[in-house]
Amino acid sequence: MAGPAIGVMAKAPRAGLAKTRLIPALGAEGAAQLARAFLVDSTAAARSAATTYVIASPDAACDDLAALTGLAALPQGEGDLGARIVAGFDALFARGHAPVLLIGADTPTLPRGHIAAALALLAEAPDRAVFGPTEDGGYWLVGLSAPAPALFAGIAWSTPRVLDETLAAAARAGIAVALAPPWHDIDEPDDLAVLARQLDADSATAPATRDTLAALSPPR
Repeated sequence: MAGPAIGVMAKAPRAGLAKTRLIPALGAEGAAQLARAFLVDSTAAARSAATTYVIASPDAACDDLAALTGLAALPQGEGDLGARIVAGFDALFARGHAPVLLIGADTPTLPRGHIAAALALLAEAPDRAVFGPTEDGGYWLVGLSAPAPALFAGIAWSTPRVLDETLAAAARAGIAVALAPPWHDIDEPDDLAVLARQLDADSATAPATRDTLAALSPPR
């Protein structure tokens, strides 16, 4: 086996495509600039813990995201988020990696210990699924040691029910679940104040995000 791997699910940081819910606060170009910084910081945190890949959307953005991050980039493919999560897992399992963690690129201040905790939970029980909850009802991480597509079918994505519905799917499939430490993802304009507090609390975290946010000067 090739050991553990992390896939960072990321959209190309293009105006009007990335972090669109931040556009009312930052404008389309500003939201794209922040998305770019998020990806740089998120992949830096991930690669300190395990072999890391970018799982890119759209598929044609693989080369651009590989150049931006210095990492191999693999396509997310088509379909809803569940289908693209399954594709991300399949691609990394096919390369011989296990366990595999998938994270988003919208948690740039994520403590590196949170990733280590998720890996430890999988090492303790490889037959379980691990999720990292977020305050909006979703999750910042999902980790598996083997494919489990049933977890991601029929989920009401982008709603506060995502984690609850996924846990229900795990129960139906007989898959044990453990929860990694919670964290915040940055999706909405109100989340920018949370981000600013996180950056203030740790002067060494997320340098690309820190510099970009300072240049954009959003309300705090």
